[in-house]
Amino acid sequence: MTLKNMLMWDETLFRDPDVFEIDYIPDQFNYRESQMRELAFLLRPGIKGSRPLNATIKGTPGTGKTTSIKKIFADIGEIKSKMIPVHINCQVENTRFMILSQIYRQIAGHNPSAAGNSYKRVFESIADILLTEDRVLLVALDDANYLLFENELNNILYLLLRSHETYPGTRIGVMVIISDMDVDLSRELDIRVTSVFSPTEVYFPPYSVTETFQILKERVLQGLYPGVLSDKNLDLIVDHTLRSGDMRVGIDMIKRAGLNAEKEAVREISEEHIHEAYKISRFLHLKYSIQALRREEKDLLRLLVDLSRKDEQLTSGQVYTIVKKKLKLGYTIYYEALRKLDTLRLINLEFRDGRGRTRLINLRYDPDKILFYL
Repeated sequence: MTLKNMLMWDETLFRDPDVFEIDYIPDQFNYRESQMRELAFLLRPGIKGSRPLNATIKGTPGTGKTTSIKKIFADIGEIKSKMIPVHINCQVENTRFMILSQIYRQIAGHNPSAAGNSYKRVFESIADILLTEDRVLLVALDDANYLLFENELNNILYLLLRSHETYPGTRIGVMVIISDMDVDLSRELDIRVTSVFSPTEVYFPPYSVTETFQILKERVLQGLYPGVLSDKNLDLIVDHTLRSGDMRVGIDMIKRAGLNAEKEAVREISEEHIHEAYKISRFLHLKYSIQALRREEKDLLRLLVDLSRKDEQLTSGQVYTIVKKKLKLGYTIYYEALRKLDTLRLINLEFRDGRGRTRLINLRYDPDKILFYL
């Protein structure tokens, strides 16, 4: 390597590193025009002061659902409208009280009073603001599949959608964003919720090869200096991205590959930098899923890792016997936690042939990787 090809200590390959952050909202957002038009149509009544139409937004992770919602919400914020759009990350805010506190925080500009607050009192404060200011509330429950446990999704939807019965005059619309294509809301929601929900489904299909290349290319043009990543090596990143089924993996790979090149003080990203980046980026789903778990769910996952090292085949009954002693969890909480780990694709639950309701438990990831992110 010649000296002129080496990166100096004060030089960088990144024109704008923020472009490769997971929560970055790009100015240019392509291939989702029809979905955004449909969402805008559903929200139009809210802009005029009526209740917006409810929606379910479905698509695998990294297909533009969150970005579409945030761009539409930003547009609403720039026009004169009676509607207040609130985005909730259900991986983080995953109980009724937490969701209502976040809604209050976003519409009032400060946290609800901590003194003896219940979810009912927080919701009463929300309703009071809406009625006093004659405003319409639109709530987007992003990654709502994280609320499918302990009946949280039913609880929050019932409260929001039937608010007009308790607080006449309130107008609230809800968007439920689902990243798990196996989830069937018609089976998960109570009749008391479905009778008032009646959502329009907006589907976000996976990106094609060409679309994936163009989206990542746009990030490269914005975030890296010219000549850092060749189209040939970008094709390699596209292959890995399509294999993972998540655009966020590709974006994270570009960032990590760039950092790998900087570490070696070279001016171009090589295939080796990309392969090394993929070893970490491919576990993006594992990382974010574990971050969203509650303490008892993490404890259970850690226990499953330990037990899997001692026993090749775990059953739900066998594990519960140990959980009851070690973690002091009741059966209902244990089963709900187990079902959540299965839904988040951290474990695989399947019935054993011919053995009643006994379920086999298998880890979906390497035990060492799970422990690393725990």
